[in-house]
Amino acid sequence: MRRLVVLLALLLCLPVLATTSGLPAARADRSDAGSALGPDPYWPKDGNGGTDALHYRIKVRYDFASGRLTGRTAVTMAASSDLTSFSLDLLLPATSVRVDGRRARFRKAGRHELRVRPKAPIAAGTRFTVVVRYAGRPASYGYAGERNWLASRSEVVAMNQPHMAPWWFPSNDHPSDKATFDVRVTVPKDRKAVSNGVRVGRTVKRGLATTHWRMSDPMATYLAFFAAGRYAVDTGTSAAGIPFYNAVSKGIEPRQRRQVRAMLARSGAITDWLQGRLGPYPFATTGGLVTGLDVGFALENQSRPTYGRWIYPGVMVHELAHQWFGDSVAVRRWRDIWLNEGFATYMEADYAAAHGGESVDAFLARMWARNCRTPSSAFWRLDLSNPGRDSIFDGAVYDRGAMVLAALRKRIGPVDFDALLRRWVADHHDGNATVEQFEALAATVSGESLGGFFGAWLRGGTMPAATQDNGLDGVTCP
Repeated sequence: MRRLVVLLALLLCLPVLATTSGLPAARADRSDAGSALGPDPYWPKDGNGGTDALHYRIKVRYDFASGRLTGRTAVTMAASSDLTSFSLDLLLPATSVRVDGRRARFRKAGRHELRVRPKAPIAAGTRFTVVVRYAGRPASYGYAGERNWLASRSEVVAMNQPHMAPWWFPSNDHPSDKATFDVRVTVPKDRKAVSNGVRVGRTVKRGLATTHWRMSDPMATYLAFFAAGRYAVDTGTSAAGIPFYNAVSKGIEPRQRRQVRAMLARSGAITDWLQGRLGPYPFATTGGLVTGLDVGFALENQSRPTYGRWIYPGVMVHELAHQWFGDSVAVRRWRDIWLNEGFATYMEADYAAAHGGESVDAFLARMWARNCRTPSSAFWRLDLSNPGRDSIFDGAVYDRGAMVLAALRKRIGPVDFDALLRRWVADHHDGNATVEQFEALAATVSGESLGGFFGAWLRGGTMPAATQDNGLDGVTCP
């Protein structure tokens, strides 16, 4: 009952705006089934009620001089409830909406929500297609304190986390609603366009080139990306036979570009190594893109991570490990972010150990020595199973998150630990998962009671005791 009261209160707080294309604002949000509210308390407006996105067919054209993006996105959806209206997440202004080929009334409900009322109600279980045309300057828009558009007059890269999709296509923008994608990007023919998955083809007409990319595995919307600019491209297959597509911006000074290109060429070998540790690579292609734009982070865009010109082996291992931890196995809620960042950071330590660096146990001991003198610091206080929306990228999620896995390996033994990681990614391939599910699987695979271990490491609010039960026997605090 409390949840119902809160939901109704939030719905009543939705802005009442002027009518767009004939949809009365007062009638738009009466049905909870098609609510503009999604499943996540961290960002309640991410995703929407009553619909399940199945496939996105995105067509965008980008003008570098004006920064204007024009788009047409067709979303195939399934109604999970009876619908008289529904919502999509979109920042750019919509110019027309059709549902199964028929004009639909629509309006923007605030800057982030596109409210749609089809001509006829949609019954639960029905598949339908909504086609939205839209246009605007993505750099003009912000959401949740973020202004994510990254572009210059020569290059654009649509990459960010936890939000990116609403700047360039309408969607149910939450990781729990994964879908397959076809992305077509039109830019001047002297530029290359890069996106997720396999490049299907490229056509040139009247000075413009349209490149078609396809992601056939389900993908979270924030992992969908496109980039366009002048790129040096390398293609081929890894030693294990995985195709790769690497692109490096020609906006990077030539000498550094050669170094970056050689570094990115290691993507195939790193992917092969991760496959040997974790099980089959989950997608049809690998590789990456290095942008010449000033970006201070890398991102695990599905099948093709993006990096800044400062690319180095550790960050490549991290982003390519995300293809298993975060992309194929996506979080069910943003509170489960440890399953992404802690695991990818752990794989950095594992990779280093396998390539002549310190052992995983030595990594754990070093990180313990670095943090053990402040047992009540923020590093230890943060609840890794529910860090809060403002702390999902806190350093503790990464570093302490990796320590949890290193300690778990020591507690249950490397054989069971390796089996646990491989079973985790196999059981949840192309799906979503929670921290609680990982805890349960760890207990099943190891045959041990691990409630105390995870309680101390994830939720304890202070530094775990240096005991064998916590995987910390033999560590010392200098």
